[in-house]
Amino acid sequence: MNAHPLYWFKACQLSEIPKRGAIRIQHAEWQIAIFKTAGNEIFALEDKCPHKGGPLSAGIVHDNCVTCPLHNWDISLESGQAQGADEGQTTRFRVRLEEDAVLLGVDETQLVLTA
Repeated sequence: MNAHPLYWFKACQLSEIPKRGAIRIQHAEWQIAIFKTAGNEIFALEDKCPHKGGPLSAGIVHDNCVTCPLHNWDISLESGQAQGADEGQTTRFRVRLEEDAVLLGVDETQLVLTA
């Protein structure tokens, strides 16, 4: 059970995300990559590889992973966890669909307000 309540916001339209690709959005201080797999599953991760901070939104989507374009690390779209011998994790965001709208769920710890 999530200890913090979720705040849901519309991030984009499903049709905006290329199949086996991603788009990047800005929310508060977060750069978020929203991915669509070949099977039309939707995932969202912080757009930052845990290795050297590479833009995951520019990576190659395969199965339920994305390969970072900088050093070829595979990151699970389901957990944000580096795969294989690599270690590290990027922040994962909850996703739900309402018709063609992609909604992201963030909790209060992810809501950073800038002055």
